[in-house]
Amino acid sequence: MRRLTVIYLCIKYLIRFEPVRTCVFVILLLCLSVFIACYSGGKKQVLDKAINDSTATTKINFQPEEKQIAKETLNVAKIAQINSSKLEENTKSSDLEEQRKTELSEIPAKELEPKVAEKTESKYSGYPWLSGFDEQNRISYRIPPPKGYTRIKLTPSSFEEWLRQLPLKAGKPSVKLFDGSQKANQDVHEAVIDIDVGNFDLQQCADAVMRLRAEYLWSRKKYDDIHFNFTSGHKASYSQWRLGFRPQISGNNVRWVKTETAANSASYISFKQYLKQVFTFAGTLSLNKELNKVPDIRQIKAGDVFIKGGSPGHAVIVMDIALNEKGEKVFLLAQSYMPAQDIHILKNLNDPSLSPWYHNDEALQLNTPEWNFDTNSLKRFSEN
Repeated sequence: MRRLTVIYLCIKYLIRFEPVRTCVFVILLLCLSVFIACYSGGKKQVLDKAINDSTATTKINFQPEEKQIAKETLNVAKIAQINSSKLEENTKSSDLEEQRKTELSEIPAKELEPKVAEKTESKYSGYPWLSGFDEQNRISYRIPPPKGYTRIKLTPSSFEEWLRQLPLKAGKPSVKLFDGSQKANQDVHEAVIDIDVGNFDLQQCADAVMRLRAEYLWSRKKYDDIHFNFTSGHKASYSQWRLGFRPQISGNNVRWVKTETAANSASYISFKQYLKQVFTFAGTLSLNKELNKVPDIRQIKAGDVFIKGGSPGHAVIVMDIALNEKGEKVFLLAQSYMPAQDIHILKNLNDPSLSPWYHNDEALQLNTPEWNFDTNSLKRFSEN
C-alpha cells in the first residue's frame, strides 16, 4: 500500500510537467487499446464457434452476454446464406439473360421491331367540311343494293370509295337552295348529301361534280391534280393558287398574278375560295370538254359523269355501283341543279321497284327526274 502511495505521489508530481503528462496519456491509450483488442479477440472466438456450429443441432452453452452475441451471429449467418442464394439466383438469371440475348441476336432485326398500332385515318378527315357525323348515315349504310346485287369491291382511298362513304343528312330532309328556301320540286330525291351549298348561286350541277372531285383530291393531298378549265379555256390550277397566285380576268383574257403569300393560300378556307372562282368561271360547257368519253357503258364506275354541255346544260355523277351474278350493274346518281341547291341522291322514277338505283341498260339513254341524257353522254375524269 505504501508503495502504491509513493507511486501515486510520484505520478502526481510528474504530470505537472507537460511532456510527462503527454507521455502518461499515450501510455494509458496504449493500455486501453490492448485491453479492447484482447476483449475483441475473445468475442471473435465466440463468433467463429457460432458460425461453425450454425447448421448443427448441438446446443451451445453461453453466458448471458455470449448468448446475445450468438443470437446476433446466427442472424448474420442466416443473412449470409440468403445473400448467397440470391447471388446464385442472380447468376442463373444473368446466364439466362445472356442466352436470351444470344438467341435474339440470331433473329432478323425487322422481326424485333416493336409492333406499333397502325395509324388509322380519322373518320372525318376525308370530309373536312364536317366536324362529325353518324356512321349509320353513310351512303353505304343508308342505301342498300337491290335484291340479288352486291356492291362491287373498291380500292381503299379511291375516289369511288370516297363517294360511297359520303355522309347523308339524317332522315329525308327537303332539298334547300343556297338562300335557305326550299326547292320547288321535292319529289326527285331519295336522300340529301351532308355537304354545304354555300351562300351564293354558284354550286349548281357541274359545280357540284367539280366540288366532289376537288374535295376528294384535297383530302388526299393530291393538290397538283386539282385543276379545272374556265369556259374561256384557261386552266385554273389549284397548285398555282396555293403559291399565292390569283386569276385576273378581263373578258376572255385570264392571267395569274401573285397577290397572296403561300402561307395564306394553303388552308381549307382558301381552298373553298379557289372553288368559288372555279364555279364562277366554269360550267357544263367547259367540264364537258375537259372530261374523257367512256366508250363502253358496261365499264361504268363511280365518279363517272353523265353530262350535257351548254347553256343550259346538266350533269349528274355516279355515286356507287352494285353487281349481280349475271354481271349486270346498277348505279346511284347524285346532282345539284339550278338554282344552286343541296347535292342529293336521285330517285329512279322510271323503275320505282329498283329506285334509287338505275340499271346499266338505262345508261344508254339515261332519263333522270329533271334531265334526259343522250347516248354517249357518259364521261370520266382523266385521273379517275
